[in-house]
Amino acid sequence: MSLIKSVATVGGFTMISRVLGFLRDILMASVLGAGPVADAFFVAFRIPNMFRRLVAEGAFSAAFIPLFARKLEADGKEAALTFAGHALSILVGFLLIFSALFMIFMPVMMLLLAPGFTPEGLRFDLAVEYTRITFPYLIAMAVVALLGGILNAFYKFAAMAAAPILLNIILIACLLIGINRSESHVGMLLAVGVAIAGLAQVVFLVIACQRAEIGVKLRRPVFNADIKRLFRLMVPGAIGAGVMQINILVGTIIASFLATGSISYLYYADRVYQLPLGVIGIAVGTALLPMLSRQLRKGEETAAMNSMNRAMELSLLLTLPAAAALMVIPEEITSVLFQHGEFTAVASQATASALLAFATGLPAFVLVKILAPGFFAREDTTTPVIVGIFAMIMNVVLSLFLIRYLDHVGIALATSLSSWFNVLLLFIILRRRGHYTADARLLRRLVGMIVASVIMSVGLYFARENLAGAFTGDLPVRVGALIALVVGGGVLYAVSGILTGTARLQEIKSMLKRRPEA
Repeated sequence: MSLIKSVATVGGFTMISRVLGFLRDILMASVLGAGPVADAFFVAFRIPNMFRRLVAEGAFSAAFIPLFARKLEADGKEAALTFAGHALSILVGFLLIFSALFMIFMPVMMLLLAPGFTPEGLRFDLAVEYTRITFPYLIAMAVVALLGGILNAFYKFAAMAAAPILLNIILIACLLIGINRSESHVGMLLAVGVAIAGLAQVVFLVIACQRAEIGVKLRRPVFNADIKRLFRLMVPGAIGAGVMQINILVGTIIASFLATGSISYLYYADRVYQLPLGVIGIAVGTALLPMLSRQLRKGEETAAMNSMNRAMELSLLLTLPAAAALMVIPEEITSVLFQHGEFTAVASQATASALLAFATGLPAFVLVKILAPGFFAREDTTTPVIVGIFAMIMNVVLSLFLIRYLDHVGIALATSLSSWFNVLLLFIILRRRGHYTADARLLRRLVGMIVASVIMSVGLYFARENLAGAFTGDLPVRVGALIALVVGGGVLYAVSGILTGTARLQEIKSMLKRRPEA
């Protein structure tokens, strides 16, 4: 399957998931607002999600997919699936013990992960209770990550990309059930919903594997050479593949010391910029890693270099205008999405300020997803961890410095700046090793993308000024005004891109064609 088709598959389902996620967050903002229950649930939801992205989807996927692809190419399907079965049994066994200990000592861990929550206070008690309920989600996601990684190695991306849709559907149902009930009751419903959603995704991926005739069985744990290699790669990968998640966790820890609502503002802003990040960055990175792994296993260095350049081109083509739009109209976006019910205009403005700061780093967040597979596909997870350590130190220092002047916005800005630092180091190292060089086509198109994004930004700015009155009206009027801005900006960028030669319809059509050798 061609790269753009793979990206379209993952991105399409991710778009559906993120749209449902927006509906979920709009309901959540209306029902919970930005109070202590919301802060407690977001911490409870973020902690297992952070470990999921570090251990299951981050370190595990970064190490497992290249090894599985090599096993598949060298020894065939049965040997690769046997390796997967051993990996699954060891991973699940470890996470069962880890989760049990974490849940038992949750009050102590909460002091470390949200030290700003006063012990025995409402936010602290609710966060402990909710996190104990949501934490088994981590185990479920580990199984989903392994099954999804296997499917991706066979270029079957749809099931893994569609699985998160179940989470959003279940949480939306919990919110609808909880309308007109107390906030603490809604928080409990959401925590239970997260646990149920984890189980539902496991069942969904198991069925997808069966339909694809890919049987993965739990096997007696065996620490052979392949498993030892997997865990050696996983240890540094836990940081290297999850630098962004660690940065977000650092932000949560620091934000817990700020005024009530700060964690919620950062959460809602994070949810908005996660839409383009998920649809573009995660989709491209998901499709790129197995493709690079197989190309490098076959010794196709030129093809791998071309894959990275086209992935970079496709990502920037969509990311640069998205980042520009989020920086020009953040207030309008947060007003329409979240300013309802318990979510006040003050909370909306605070969220918009954080969104603007996050948007400055959106291209960097996406580029990390493109550059990291250049290391992971070569079974190098050590280099990204070293880069990640420097990026995390920079994030902590900047956060502590900037919150004195910008409050919660300083945390978002520090996350963006440290991500750019991460990108710069990864790019320099790949280039010096001869693993990546930006070709002339990418550089030429990049200039056109920047010009088209600037033109779009100017158009959005003046359109926003002319529609200012509409954004003080009722919700339907605000929705219509935002749609007009988004559609108008998209059309202006597309026209500018075609005029500057940034995007050519004939090339897009050719990329959509399935390659015979795929």
